[in-house]
Amino acid sequence: MSYRRVDDKEQAKIIELRKTGHSIPEISRAVNRSKSVIFLYVKGVAILPEFQSIYKAKQGASQQRSKRLWEDAKKQARHLINRVTARDAILLAASLYWGEGTKKDFSFINSDPDMIKVFVKTLEILGIEKKRLKITLRIYEDLNSNVVSRFWASVLDISEKMISNINILHGKKSGKLKYGMCRIRVTKGGPYLKLLQSAIDIIKSDITPS
Repeated sequence: MSYRRVDDKEQAKIIELRKTGHSIPEISRAVNRSKSVIFLYVKGVAILPEFQSIYKAKQGASQQRSKRLWEDAKKQARHLINRVTARDAILLAASLYWGEGTKKDFSFINSDPDMIKVFVKTLEILGIEKKRLKITLRIYEDLNSNVVSRFWASVLDISEKMISNINILHGKKSGKLKYGMCRIRVTKGGPYLKLLQSAIDIIKSDITPS
């Protein structure tokens, strides 16, 4: 896309296209501008009543197309994965740990409940029982610690008593971190930490051999 200045004539064309029911991608193609540039000029521009039905029909078609693409992608992913094996589990655990784990001890921290849940499940597949996990939370002071504690206990299917500590930070971040961050540490996890770090090294050497 070109980054030339948008002059008054082009701006008027962009607005006119929007008023007549054209989508941002359509306008982008019509004037050879990026979608982000188009968005700046159509923000707040109302579509004329006589073009509303056309615009809504396009939206419906776009949503249906997106839905079909997602369904196809899920089928393809299921076909490729089939079922998660122990080998897959160690690859997944290693990949997650590579991004969110620490090197000093076997600790993993993240705010995404699904990621935390998947990581703990991979640990179970590797033979690490939940009773070996030390779970701590990190939250900002505007969050209710009892609500957050119950949430993570439910996510991990554990008793709240297993959450050993809640570290409260100064500031307000509830909009971004609704339930704070959950830290999973494996007690006496040295051998498993070495296993994951070795798996990471193998992945690196096999994917990007020097």
